[in-house]
Amino acid sequence: MHPLRPEDLGEIQLLVNNIEVVYHDIILVLRGVSLKVPKGRITALLGPNGAGKTTTLRAISGLLVPEDGEVTRGEVFFEGKPIHNRPPEEIVRLGIVQVPEGRRVFKHLTVEENLKVGTLTRRGVNLKEELERVYHYFPRLKELRNRLAGYCSGGEQQMLAIGRALLARPRLLLLDEPSLGLAPLLVREIFDIVARINAEEGVTVLVVEQNARVALSVAHYGYIMESGRVVLEGDRAYLEENPDVQEFYLGLKGGGRKSFKEVKAYKRRKRFM
Repeated sequence: MHPLRPEDLGEIQLLVNNIEVVYHDIILVLRGVSLKVPKGRITALLGPNGAGKTTTLRAISGLLVPEDGEVTRGEVFFEGKPIHNRPPEEIVRLGIVQVPEGRRVFKHLTVEENLKVGTLTRRGVNLKEELERVYHYFPRLKELRNRLAGYCSGGEQQMLAIGRALLARPRLLLLDEPSLGLAPLLVREIFDIVARINAEEGVTVLVVEQNARVALSVAHYGYIMESGRVVLEGDRAYLEENPDVQEFYLGLKGGGRKSFKEVKAYKRRKRFM
């Protein structure tokens, strides 16, 4: 394992400390998950379907509650304050905004009306200026501003969902599977825009993604989850060069093994600071 060096760490904006999550008072989904997201960086949370990535995001954003889920052990801190099991509306006001899997735009509203929804938690907004800020990153949305969102393509809806989140002025942006169902060229375009937003506006990003190759191309640090646990972590170079990551997630080698568990038992360790 290669933890962040102190000189690379910066200010830890989000700290998830050894959390367990239970659904319906009986189903244990996360088992001792710990991760840290430095301010102003892009962190990737990778892994196969069902690994617990989306549940981790919900534990951070407060969206476990509508799903009858709860953090039953451990803690989640944002900028030094505990936020686990707090209502999602409170967490949004703190500056954590999640773009959910599947985009979930308001299909019967126009593109611009969808964007305006992102300002509902803010006061004294210069709407014209804020819309132009989003159009700077997504010029295609400006062309489509009067079109019903339901008639937009999957890629356009993904841009719209991210643009709507930007209008909430997030300090931490949570992206859940932004590549889902999109053509490779569109995936590349969207991740390049996310990297620009991070670099130009200093927005911290935690992105959940199955496409490890594209996520690691923009992330500074990454975690890999399997079966509700973090099994590997490291900076971009370390993960890209790791032979198991290359085989299972980057497709650079052949082989019949299906998980890290069949290769190596990674020792669990506490990452709480």
